[in-house]
Amino acid sequence: MRFLLTDEQREFGRSLDALLTAADTPAVLRAWAAGDHGPGRDLWGRLGDAGVFALAVPEAYGGVGPLPVETAVACVELGRHAVPGPVAETLAAGALLAGAGGTAADEWLPGIASGTAVVSLTLEGYGPYAPDADAADAVFTVTGDELRLAPGHGAPSASADPARRLFRPEPGGAPVAEGPAVRAAARAAGDRAAFATAALALGCGEELLRATVAYVQQRTQFGVPVGSFQAVKHRLADTLLGLEFARPLLYGAAVELASGPCGPRAGTEPGRASAGAGAAVAAAKVAAGEAGYAAARTALQLHGAIGYTEELDLAWWLRRARPLRDAWGTPSACRARVLAG
Repeated sequence: MRFLLTDEQREFGRSLDALLTAADTPAVLRAWAAGDHGPGRDLWGRLGDAGVFALAVPEAYGGVGPLPVETAVACVELGRHAVPGPVAETLAAGALLAGAGGTAADEWLPGIASGTAVVSLTLEGYGPYAPDADAADAVFTVTGDELRLAPGHGAPSASADPARRLFRPEPGGAPVAEGPAVRAAARAAGDRAAFATAALALGCGEELLRATVAYVQQRTQFGVPVGSFQAVKHRLADTLLGLEFARPLLYGAAVELASGPCGPRAGTEPGRASAGAGAAVAAAKVAAGEAGYAAARTALQLHGAIGYTEELDLAWWLRRARPLRDAWGTPSACRARVLAG
């Protein structure tokens, strides 16, 4: 069995890195946080053209998925560049709508696949807030066996990440799908959202580490770069180890998802596959979330007071690390699921 990415998968990641480097995502982030979603929607469309969102949508609805490994590759790059918007939620909506069936799948999945539709959602057990609902074309909510399209949303709630605004969907809205299939689809969507968030957190941590290593090589004290100090080297090494230990868990979860009842290599017993995939996703989520947050703490400490400044682009990644750690499964909830699994 091959445990490395293929050449095509690596090239896909490099192409996304080039696309996002040219997009000047810090400027897009600042506009998004100020309520100007135009640059972000333009970037979203380019990511759709590159096939990012089609990875989560079945071929029957215009996608190429589900392809969890390629989704992980894409989300790591999106996390490294701090792409704004409900990325994990839109990808999870692919599993939710495809599994729930009904007219909503036909109406929304082709737009998700092409990048023309931005979707947010809330699921029971994951909190009441829909990220970036003000920028979304649709906000779906699941309660029990009912999938509804929310009629609107309330005022934004406080968020540690100003480019990840949180809204409570308004109650009501006509059901777009009902029945046991909705509950099963919601469980799958929760796993997909946690999986995508884990990849985003890993990418965020990688960028924080990269920026910090570059900074300590140029900042001097006592006439030498601070990066030459043993204590600094140890702190950076610990951060790197955390990220590198999270990476195989992320791709291990991708393999589990790909082998599950909804994956491209389906064929295992559904109940056992779902439980195994859920535990693998939880393990990846807690490892990547904690590693990304540790990278943020390291970056802040080693940058010193400059790390707090609004003018420094790094501040956007620093603010993003903790929300990504806690979104779609807190560390304690993920650990409990691993033990239960």
